[in-house]
Amino acid sequence: MSGTLPHFLQEPDDAYIVKSNPIKLHCRARPALQIFFKCNGEWVHQNQHTSLEHTELGTGLKIREVMINVSRQQVEDFHGPEDYWCLCVAWSHLGTSKSRKATVRIAYLRKNFEQEPQGLEVPINGMIVLHCRPPEGVPAAEVEWLKNEELVSSLDDVNIDTRADHNLIINEARLSDSGNYTCLASNIVARRRSATATVIVFVNGGWSSWTDWSECNVRCGRGVQKRTRTCTNPAPLNGGAFCEGMSVQKSTCTSPCPVDGGWAEWTMWSVCSSECERQRTRECTDPEPKHGGRLCDGAALDTDNCTGDLCIQDRKLLHDVKVPQAEMESNNDVALYSGLAAGVVTVVVLVIAVTLYRRNQSEYGVDVIDSSALTGGFQSFSFKSARQGNPLLMNSSMQPDLTVSRTYTSPICFPDSMEKELIPEPALFDPLPDLKVKVHSSFMVSLGVSERAEYHAKGPSQTFPRGMVQEIGGGGGTLGGRGKTQLAPVQPTLVSSMTTGKRPLRTSGVFGQGGGRLVVPNAGVSLLVPHGAIEEDTTWELYMSITQQDSSALSDEGQEILLSPEVTYGPPGLTLSCPVALTIAHCADVSSEDWNIKLKRQAQNNSWEEVMTVEEESTSCYCLLDTQCCHLLVERPGCYALVGEALTPAAGKRLRLAVFGNMEPNFLNYSIRVYCVDDMPHAFQEVVSMERGRGGRLLEEPKTLLFRANSFSLQVSIQDIPQFLWSIKPFTTCQEFSFSQVWCSSQSPLQCAFSLERYSPAANQLSCKISVRQVKGHEQILQVYTTIAESEKDTVPFFTQSDCTITSQTGSRAFKIPLSIRQRICATFDTANAKGKDWQLLAQKLHIDRNLGYFARQTSPSAVILSLWEAQHQERGDLDSLASALEEIGKVQSKHSTSVDTLDRISKTIPSSDSTMNRSSEELDTNHT
Repeated sequence: MSGTLPHFLQEPDDAYIVKSNPIKLHCRARPALQIFFKCNGEWVHQNQHTSLEHTELGTGLKIREVMINVSRQQVEDFHGPEDYWCLCVAWSHLGTSKSRKATVRIAYLRKNFEQEPQGLEVPINGMIVLHCRPPEGVPAAEVEWLKNEELVSSLDDVNIDTRADHNLIINEARLSDSGNYTCLASNIVARRRSATATVIVFVNGGWSSWTDWSECNVRCGRGVQKRTRTCTNPAPLNGGAFCEGMSVQKSTCTSPCPVDGGWAEWTMWSVCSSECERQRTRECTDPEPKHGGRLCDGAALDTDNCTGDLCIQDRKLLHDVKVPQAEMESNNDVALYSGLAAGVVTVVVLVIAVTLYRRNQSEYGVDVIDSSALTGGFQSFSFKSARQGNPLLMNSSMQPDLTVSRTYTSPICFPDSMEKELIPEPALFDPLPDLKVKVHSSFMVSLGVSERAEYHAKGPSQTFPRGMVQEIGGGGGTLGGRGKTQLAPVQPTLVSSMTTGKRPLRTSGVFGQGGGRLVVPNAGVSLLVPHGAIEEDTTWELYMSITQQDSSALSDEGQEILLSPEVTYGPPGLTLSCPVALTIAHCADVSSEDWNIKLKRQAQNNSWEEVMTVEEESTSCYCLLDTQCCHLLVERPGCYALVGEALTPAAGKRLRLAVFGNMEPNFLNYSIRVYCVDDMPHAFQEVVSMERGRGGRLLEEPKTLLFRANSFSLQVSIQDIPQFLWSIKPFTTCQEFSFSQVWCSSQSPLQCAFSLERYSPAANQLSCKISVRQVKGHEQILQVYTTIAESEKDTVPFFTQSDCTITSQTGSRAFKIPLSIRQRICATFDTANAKGKDWQLLAQKLHIDRNLGYFARQTSPSAVILSLWEAQHQERGDLDSLASALEEIGKVQSKHSTSVDTLDRISKTIPSSDSTMNRSSEELDTNHT
């Protein structure tokens, strides 16, 4: 066996050098005394070889293995007619053997594709062919296809073929085949992505079947009836063509007119009967009533005495028999009327007796914690203005209020009607100004009211802002028709940045000890000044303003964004005895814990300092964060703002989307403008102002979109434009805002516009869809359907709703809870008992269960809690939540009162509570009796 030629057990393989990494070539043969590599016709030096030798056990033959390294520099330095190559030569006693040639090449993959896929719009069931020629590379690149970042495989879908020259072929397009396609080329060096090709599979619209003909539109004579069909079989999708033809067919019709009935002639009199009567009849046949006509009026039967009342019956004249019967009927009528008169007298006596009894029982006073007293015993004031018809929304049954979204819970403005300001606190006090009213209570034990307590309904407080005096008097203009009341409501200065650049929105009002409420109209911002916050015999002119310029409240790191307007209230030297409640709208999505939200305040040097983090405890300020607004309890005047830092990509803020449109001067082009703005009332008002100046129309009710902090952009596209009626410039159907533009917009509206051109002036209907979506996020559709006005005469005014003029309320009218009830609640819950501070139980029942240390440092914790409740519920005009909380507390304390020890403790803390409870129970029993 040792006398054989060398046999190669391993020959060198072709290899690729990746970047600067050398490759190894292996060669193994038996029997072999020596093995050397030869590269490009030259022997490799022996020192560059690595040899291994061992003897095969079964045959005793020597097996030799040799390795060499080939570097990138060696390959680049070789300039021959062919690729760099190497082979190995093995020697034995009988001669030499040569291995195969192994080529060594430098691997690479160029960046640019020789052909990239192009976007397509394909009808449903059509064929989709996407071409791709990968970049040049060694070794040749392999091609894969991605759809919406997911791998496309022909093995999973027989409708897809990816084997033909790297192209992607979809034999029959389906709606699900719409998407973004990417060609992916890769080899051992790198991976390259082509530009994304958007494939849209559209559906052309088709008519449904005609409906049945409608009824004739007139009840009498010649009219019109119609039938309709809709473009829903199928509906056009993804820009498919709208149905051609008419959607309504009309036809003339004739409805028979109603014919009223008429009497025919009377028949002949019948033969005189034994009762000395004769009869005759007539029929309603001249003419008969037809087609809903009226029946004949009158009787169809007529009777008559045929003997002149001299007929004898039972030996008496007939008139002698009938006279007693008439007298009997007369006597029955007298008895009936006598009974009715007696009943009326009895009712009057009972009413007088009940009235006298109730006046005698007025000494028991009033108990205020019963929930029925809260909901029915006084009038709660609602700051939500009545919703008016909105002329802005064209051809829609839903008419949004442009001044503010319906979803905002912050106060917008006060009612303009001055008659509403004349309503006193208790609704039961309307009839007489000095009426004493007693309200029974099931929770008197918790108040400890033993002394006589009365409500006296008086005229409204005479504390009004300055500026305008209006007299409401006369015959029916005063409360209950008694006397005159003079009011002096203010007309505050309100400077809008929408009309005069970036000046702040500002409003003001004069307040005294009675407190009140100040509102920036249409901005979601208000200030509640509690009763007693300002000292007696002192008045302050308070103001609020919203800064409209670029914010300076954000940190230099660039991670924070502004989530609310910068709101200032003052004056700076204002001194208060208790906190005021400042309500500010915000745009953050607080449904999850993905935000770090902070409250900041502007210092005297115009720098911003952090007051508190919303989720942390603080004794200097309190923050209650609702879904759309933030309620702050603050003691220092100044400028406040909410800023937030997204902790995760799931953090989001709300955007308000609105679409406006108007005809351009040439009457052929129609401009559609889409706005994206932070979902806050004052920010949306800037859009309203701009469109008012342009004469634009609101084409769809504004909607909200949740925009996530995932760094993806916002795309706005127009779809489903009627192709045979309107056209749009190519490559303008989709516009995009970068993530930073939207995320850091700081309440400035983002706008994109689409210009449509109609082929004929006769095309006066426009329907399309506006899609606003965040890439890999939420999407919102704005449906546009409008009629194009041909002249100025046909144009509907953009904004006809008047702005609010009354922006402040002072005294008791500004609060839902009457002052006397508020004081008794505070007196009860601020008092310590065996279980600690009752105000903590009040806060718990009102769902204020965080940062209770802030209330503990207040002189009257219950009063501050009620102020926070007033601010939180200012838009909702009911007192259900407060009444329910008090009722629950009453039930809890009623259970405790069954224990002797507990009852003793309550008696010491709340004087005469048992006697008050017993008296209330007796009164309730008496009323039931």
